[in-house]
Amino acid sequence: MRPPRSMRGLENLGRVRLSKHFYMRDFLYSEIGSLHGIANVPTDPDLAIANGRALCRDLLDPLTETFGRLAIRSGYRSPALNRFGNENGLNCARNDNPMECHIWDRAGGAQAIAGTSLAIPWFADRYAQGRDWRDLAWWLHDHLPYSAIWFFPKLCAFNLDWRPTPLRTISSYIAPKGMLLRAGAEPDEEPKQRRTRYADFPAFRGLVL
Repeated sequence: MRPPRSMRGLENLGRVRLSKHFYMRDFLYSEIGSLHGIANVPTDPDLAIANGRALCRDLLDPLTETFGRLAIRSGYRSPALNRFGNENGLNCARNDNPMECHIWDRAGGAQAIAGTSLAIPWFADRYAQGRDWRDLAWWLHDHLPYSAIWFFPKLCAFNLDWRPTPLRTISSYIAPKGMLLRAGAEPDEEPKQRRTRYADFPAFRGLVL
């Protein structure tokens, strides 16, 4: 697929179905793009679609099946849009940062990656009442093949990314801040203790593929 250069082409890209619950259009909206007039269009649509499908299939569909609707905060970012966001202090990492997960079609032979920032309304309601973010972190760890997770104070939103070879790291800007789990490390809490944290969560529902 060629990069869209018309409204019809962008509509067609948005209609590409990534998984049971998601279409490409769900990930193309950007506040930065809307405010500053920067088109958020993949330079390599086929690569963006392929990596986005893996993200949705392996991580986002099971979350939706289990918790219901997800709130996508920031999905795909084009290299030009992400560069602008980084250069203007808009919470975007450098394009060449290996942890930048929003550029699904990164050029230059970098390892495949796709990520999104999202909130889970079901958990956000409980977080607003004082629920510990680590309850959700350990549920994610025990149920999904994520690569990296970063938690943020507002809504307990988090960055969630997919890689073909997961790093398995968890970090947070919510107290206690820092890295909860490093790549290659084992959790400090035993499985039984972790399960106690999320015993009231909905039963996990993945997809039979």
